[in-house]
Amino acid sequence: MANIPVETVNTAGDKARLAIAGVLVVAALVGFYALAKQGAALQWTALVVGLVAAVVVFFTSESGRQLLAFGREAWREVRKVVWPARKEAIQMTTYVFVFVLIMALFLWMADKTLEWVLIDLILGWKK
Repeated sequence: MANIPVETVNTAGDKARLAIAGVLVVAALVGFYALAKQGAALQWTALVVGLVAAVVVFFTSESGRQLLAFGREAWREVRKVVWPARKEAIQMTTYVFVFVLIMALFLWMADKTLEWVLIDLILGWKK
């Protein structure tokens, strides 16, 4: 496994943006509860506006840009996946269910056999 160096750039401006985003989230929550007597519309508007502002500020930081780049790369990889046809998917699902059923029966039989050997034969506790 190759060691790939990771470059992390944390400038003061970047940290400030993250702090501002956190403050905006807290302010949105405080505004939501502080405006309870003003009506639900104003209350929810304050919450949504504060959260949207926090998200916008977060995505202007380096961490936000890296998150967006990760999301784009993940979506690009998902588009490369070759998904099975319906027939193949049903076939594989059937195989899995049959295997699970066989394993359940095997484990049940092993449990009952061990129970019989330990309780009835070795310990002599009859039911």
